[in-house]
Amino acid sequence: MLRVPHADAVRARLQLHGAVRLAGGALFRNARLQQTLDAAAAPPPPYSGEGRAGHLPAGVSMTRYAVLNNVAHHDVRVILQFGAQFGDAVGLVPAFVTEFAELQREYPLFFRKDPASGAYQAVAVLGFAHDENLFLQDQRWNASYLPGIIAKGPFLIGFQEQRIDGALVQEPVIHVDLEHPRLSRTDGEPVFLPQGGHSPYLQHIIDVLRGIRDGMDAGQPMCAAFDALGLIQPVRLDITLDANHGAHLDGLYAIDRERLASLDAHALHQLHQAGYLEGAFLMLASQHNLRRLMAEKQRRLQQATATPAAAHA
Repeated sequence: MLRVPHADAVRARLQLHGAVRLAGGALFRNARLQQTLDAAAAPPPPYSGEGRAGHLPAGVSMTRYAVLNNVAHHDVRVILQFGAQFGDAVGLVPAFVTEFAELQREYPLFFRKDPASGAYQAVAVLGFAHDENLFLQDQRWNASYLPGIIAKGPFLIGFQEQRIDGALVQEPVIHVDLEHPRLSRTDGEPVFLPQGGHSPYLQHIIDVLRGIRDGMDAGQPMCAAFDALGLIQPVRLDITLDANHGAHLDGLYAIDRERLASLDAHALHQLHQAGYLEGAFLMLASQHNLRRLMAEKQRRLQQATATPAAAHA
């Protein structure tokens, strides 16, 4: 079996005919990661084997998950272009605290609330409608950093039953959606090397999935701490784009800047000691990126208006 306890140990532990595993340890206490991927419109993977259909974003109709291995999938490639046909036409994506420092440079960060559990999840805003991604342009993603939930492509973490010391345990392994439109036999980046080892692209995917996993474990208690202090408050974004166009976003929550500033020294120290204070400031700093989204939306509106006029000139 392929075991991946650490990124730099992959090739040394490589064995053929195995699934691609992720080390679980204490960080895999439950299925919270999978629940968040579900919220991103990706159905949970099977625990073993293939099958199980579900629903994905627009442009993707069916799913068929399999445990990734270097025999059955030795010639699989992944197309790295972007577009609605790949399920990228979405207005929000989950954001993980492990990538806040990168995300806040280009994306507005807010929270969404799970109506069933009441838990908060950080999200990056990509557009002003549920199917509008203003970072998509000519099959490219127009940003220097790609959110992890997008970068993971057709891969996600699932679990496979293994009997260890007489007990059945759920081992985290990488699954691949065999019906995902990014998959190809001829185009894109190879997943495995000709000899069966991990390609640089697959190693990157392992790192991305590990970051998502760690971000889930750090993010949920961080959100709970913010909520306990009353720092997470609902916001409504009403945006005027021009004389004829506007947009509004409902259902978002943000860090309340005034409440954060009014916290006493003890509460601030607790947030700092837990490593959460930086997350609050990064989310606040990210809000200036709404101007970037507005500018891009205005540019597209002007372009759409100019095109018909040019056609009749």
